[in-house]
Amino acid sequence: MEPPESADRAAHVADRAPAKDRTDPAGAEDTVGEVRGQGRPQPLHDPDPYNTPPYGGPGPWAPAPPVQMPTPAHGTPVPPQYPGGPYSPPRQQYPPSPWLQYDPWSAAPQQPLSYGDDHGAPRKPRRAGLFVGALLIALVAGGVGGGVGAYVERNDGLRGPVRLPQADSAPRDRAPDTVAGIAASALPSVVTFHVSGGSGKGTGTGFVLDNKGHILTNHHVVDPAGSSGVISLTFSSGESAKAELVGKDSGYDLAVVKVVGVSGLKPLPLGNSDDVRVGDPVVAIGAPFDLQNTVTAGIISAKQRPITAGGEKGDGSDVSYVDALQTDAPINPGNSGGPLVDGQARVIGVNSAIRGPDSGTGLEGGRGGSIGLGFAIPINQAKRVAEEIINTGRATHPVIGVSLDMKYPGDGAKVGAKGAGGAPSVTPGGPGARAGVEPGDVITRVDGRRVRSGEELIVKIRARKPGDLLKLTLRRDGTEREVSLRLGSAGDR
Repeated sequence: MEPPESADRAAHVADRAPAKDRTDPAGAEDTVGEVRGQGRPQPLHDPDPYNTPPYGGPGPWAPAPPVQMPTPAHGTPVPPQYPGGPYSPPRQQYPPSPWLQYDPWSAAPQQPLSYGDDHGAPRKPRRAGLFVGALLIALVAGGVGGGVGAYVERNDGLRGPVRLPQADSAPRDRAPDTVAGIAASALPSVVTFHVSGGSGKGTGTGFVLDNKGHILTNHHVVDPAGSSGVISLTFSSGESAKAELVGKDSGYDLAVVKVVGVSGLKPLPLGNSDDVRVGDPVVAIGAPFDLQNTVTAGIISAKQRPITAGGEKGDGSDVSYVDALQTDAPINPGNSGGPLVDGQARVIGVNSAIRGPDSGTGLEGGRGGSIGLGFAIPINQAKRVAEEIINTGRATHPVIGVSLDMKYPGDGAKVGAKGAGGAPSVTPGGPGARAGVEPGDVITRVDGRRVRSGEELIVKIRARKPGDLLKLTLRRDGTEREVSLRLGSAGDR
């Protein structure tokens, strides 16, 4: 007789078997119905009668089918039972399988099935920790490496900070005959002018003549002040003072002003311009473009260079005639009135004019700047004019007592046929008349120096002083002759 569970298994097998094999009596279905009517949970699919592996793999959507041993089909002889129990053929021993232990009708297992490793269990964040640690190490190493590299680069490896070679301190004093020595000696005597008045404003330079406060500069520097303008001076030390006009002369382009109440004035020694030779080193000091205390150096590039400047008024009253020293020391607008000194810091000229690439020679000409053609009034002439202005308030002008034809195109200075307003071209009783000069004569030389124009003759005469004796070479009717002439003074009869 079969165990009780055999009938139950037979019922399930009969229910799952094909229809052609269902020869069970009707009672078999009742038996199945009774089994299924029990209160046990029902599987989602029927058991497999062929003892194959579980139908479909167990998954999250259905429990696995039960694993059952094969049951003899109806009509199959059953081996006789042995005493003491039913026949059980010998079976091969296999390792226990989890599928043999699974029962779909039993309660949910307390422990999930395992694949023999740690799948399904919470994993420790080992890789994330390793990555974060490696990142931190890399950052720290990069920072340390960058700091070490920067230190090595800035400090020339590991030898310490870079120290560039430099010369030892030299004596601060310079030899008196160097440019630095000359500048140190002359600068305290140089002043910067700031002038304003009804006719405009301007800047320039001047230098101290004596302890009484007399300062020499150019006429065109102070001319904008007129009779009621303001003249301000700034010394090299930075001290400022107001100045009063003592006198000026447009024909020489010189003026003298005076300051009061300023102590510690240092007069600049005057040299002798007649002793200057071409090639002598010189230093120019001034305030080009209002840059005070500017020092430039060069040489005397020519002497007795006749220049004229001015003439803006149109009547000739403001024309200056200068027998100038020429220098290549850079001179620019603002240098006017400043000293041109020799190698012993003595004044040999008063800087007055430059020639620029875009203009003719002028006292303020060449606004584009210096091209190495600067002109200075010889100090011998400036000294005489300054002394006359200080002593009398005005300067005297030497004359020869003749009127010149300024339109004469030939070589030399021609005496005109008539003077201004129809007056005689040779002043009766004047220096020229006494020397035998006649209208129409052409003056070709003065003291052996060639004269090329009327302007050049005036320049050479202005370079002298009244009472000087000159030798003039005249050309009359194609014949040259030489006469002696003693200069008179303008305004004399």
